[in-house]
Amino acid sequence: MKNEENTPEQLYADIISLPHYEPRHHPRMAMWNRAAQFAPFAALTGFDAVISEAGRPTESWTDMGDGDGGELNRKMEELRRSLPEHRNVTIAYFQPDAHKAGGAYLTVTGEVRLINEHERLIELKDGRTIPIDRIRDMSMT
Repeated sequence: MKNEENTPEQLYADIISLPHYEPRHHPRMAMWNRAAQFAPFAALTGFDAVISEAGRPTESWTDMGDGDGGELNRKMEELRRSLPEHRNVTIAYFQPDAHKAGGAYLTVTGEVRLINEHERLIELKDGRTIPIDRIRDMSMT
């Protein structure tokens, strides 16, 4: 007898037109639930978090010009002189990002508690601290 090799098309020609088997006693599982069964075996665990973190925008720190620094120094000296009055101040400053390069420019308003020259911080009455070296602008009310 001759050994004949059949192609896959020839092997499955007799079953290709049969209807798909549907169990009578068990409903079909939703595709979402089927996929969820294999989630614990994902090869790239945490990959989604890394991608979203990389896609989160940050701004870069830009140095101030000479004119801006002089104006800011004048405002800081005015704040030092008026500190016993506990003046309200609005400060725009750069907050570095804890997880990647760059950060964000933030604006806060509050009452100054003290200026810590040694640590170069402005402490507000609500407990927030602002690094003096990161201040971009300041206005007193």
